[in-house]
Amino acid sequence: MTVMTPRAGLKIADELVRFIEERALPGTGVGVDAFWSGMADILARFAPENAALLQKREDLQAKIDAWHVARAGKPLEQAEYQAFLREIGYLVPEPAPFEVDSANIDAELASMAGPQLVVPILNARFLLNAANARWGSLYDALYGTDAIPGAASGKGYDAERGAKVIAWARGFLDTAVPGWEKALKGEEGAPPFCTFDGGYMFKHNGLHIEVVVDRDHPIGKTDPLGVADVILESALTTICDLEDSVAAVDGADKVLAYSNWLGLMKGDLEDSFEKNGAMMTRRLNADREYTAPSGSTFTVPGRSLLFVRNVGHLMTTPAVLLADGSEAPEGIIDGIVTTLIALHDLKGLGKFQNSRTGSMYIVKPKMHGPEECAFANRLFDAIEDMLRLPRHTLKIGVMDEERRTSANLAACIEAVKHRIMFINTGFLDRTGDEMHTSMRAGPMIRKGDMKTSAWIAAYEDRNVQIGLACGLSGKAQIGKGMWAAPDRMADMLDQKIGHPKTGANTAWVPSPTAAVLHATHYHSVDVFARQAERKAEGVTGLDPLLSIPVAAGVNWSEDEIRAELDNNAQGILGYVVRWVDQGVGCSKVPDINDIGLMEDRATLRISSQHMANWLLHGVVSEADIDAAFARMAKKVDAQNAGDPLYRPMSSNEATSLAYQAARDLVFKGISQPSGYTEPLLHAYRLRLKAEDAKISEPA
Repeated sequence: MTVMTPRAGLKIADELVRFIEERALPGTGVGVDAFWSGMADILARFAPENAALLQKREDLQAKIDAWHVARAGKPLEQAEYQAFLREIGYLVPEPAPFEVDSANIDAELASMAGPQLVVPILNARFLLNAANARWGSLYDALYGTDAIPGAASGKGYDAERGAKVIAWARGFLDTAVPGWEKALKGEEGAPPFCTFDGGYMFKHNGLHIEVVVDRDHPIGKTDPLGVADVILESALTTICDLEDSVAAVDGADKVLAYSNWLGLMKGDLEDSFEKNGAMMTRRLNADREYTAPSGSTFTVPGRSLLFVRNVGHLMTTPAVLLADGSEAPEGIIDGIVTTLIALHDLKGLGKFQNSRTGSMYIVKPKMHGPEECAFANRLFDAIEDMLRLPRHTLKIGVMDEERRTSANLAACIEAVKHRIMFINTGFLDRTGDEMHTSMRAGPMIRKGDMKTSAWIAAYEDRNVQIGLACGLSGKAQIGKGMWAAPDRMADMLDQKIGHPKTGANTAWVPSPTAAVLHATHYHSVDVFARQAERKAEGVTGLDPLLSIPVAAGVNWSEDEIRAELDNNAQGILGYVVRWVDQGVGCSKVPDINDIGLMEDRATLRISSQHMANWLLHGVVSEADIDAAFARMAKKVDAQNAGDPLYRPMSSNEATSLAYQAARDLVFKGISQPSGYTEPLLHAYRLRLKAEDAKISEPA
């Protein structure tokens, strides 16, 4: 049983009380009593409205469901459909033209374009890797991946592969900084450069490039110019995630998450681990120092600019109980506590500086429409007042991943126009909401066909077009979603250049290595010039965005249906078994073809909603789904056979909580709020933790 401690009329998990009072508050200038009374006041003011907004989601969904049921069998007419959506308040009037006026935005968001990492906040080693991924070796990224065909042979250095890497890197340098070799030779006509202890630094499209010169290095001594490596400025920003990529279900989990965020803000986060038989300790990198041609020195940040993604409006947490005994909205608690922790950075108390403009960056996911964005804006006002911060210190990133937000994006941006720093598309969550919103419109097309459907193209285009029309260029990020296959870097190099070509000045990547390779795209594309071109396009209309991806007719073969079920069931089981049994919210999960994909809850939402939709419309039966789960449990067990912590499902279907959770996500999928997976995952994870704790109790 969690010990709860009373504070200001609330009951707080004891471990959270001790963390706040003993570790987070000291040095901030915020008193203990003032903090707890401030939290209680914000919860009293905002928790009821939070609940009302969630109820509005359900009310709108019920009306949309009824409309589709009443019109069953009739073709969708956009004029009629949109009139209905306006009548019920799902669509709101477009705001008059405006431009955002967010101030004190760091250059990494406003005037630079480059990759973005998202990292689970519960894992300190991953956090440090991501924060330090601001800089990375192009040689290493090319040598160790399939970005260049083939692979290294033998245990030592493969000189033949090394030569291919060097040739690729030199081709990149020749394009990004023509004449770079003249700087190393001391010849006239070299592009502008600075120097550092070990080489030369160039700048192109706002990004820095280091050419490391070391004639004693095994690579450098074989190079005519002594070039030992090429280092690219890569992950400009990193989102430290409390949401989709973590499994945080109680006070202990939340304290670990907050502790890691505190370590980042204070600059003292460390993690020790064994690698190749030796113990290593990882820490945050220092800034990088250069010498200008004039002889003066300057520094460039050595770390990604860090954001924190708070939980959305839906979930509550047992770590904080309200006066009536109910759980507090988790997103409100996250906002208060992560901002308190950020005071260590804002007040200059840490070893390093995160924001150099005095801002804190909070990504807010899963908001439905402008009313919920306005709620977040007022919540941030209240947190600033509580912690005595200037207005709009807290910047907000709006994730455009819910259908009502996409359809009303300009109004959503207007609701936070004084503090917005980021809009972003997320294909998987957006597809999950697409299916749940239109669940009763008919059977959805196959999951793999979603990427070529009309709504997704309109969604991706409108996000950039509306962002540019609202003045985000030069003031905030316009972002694109994740490349999910970390082992397929050749494909990423070929395809992900499409993101900067759209005018997006950031896009998500799954690893520091991927960040280095994706950084080359931002040298190939001048994103801000592309934004200027796209701003003249105008905005794509609502008709394609609101087209519903239902199948024209159910004419799939039995083999096609079985393949779709197996693909979905395998994906659900492969992810859920790690979430429920091990508390792993994001990892490289083998898909049905044994290709490792970085998966989080968004992946789960689309797969579970798709199966629930086909079940509702009679494409498949309950027996078909159960048979698919049974088949795929055996496959997932085999894929995880080498994991000593793994708990097999196929021989324990009746007792495996992970297996039961996977089934519930489908069979109870229609009743889940907006099709989200969190409520069921949290419930099953808490059950497992309770059962494990009971087993471990002394007799």
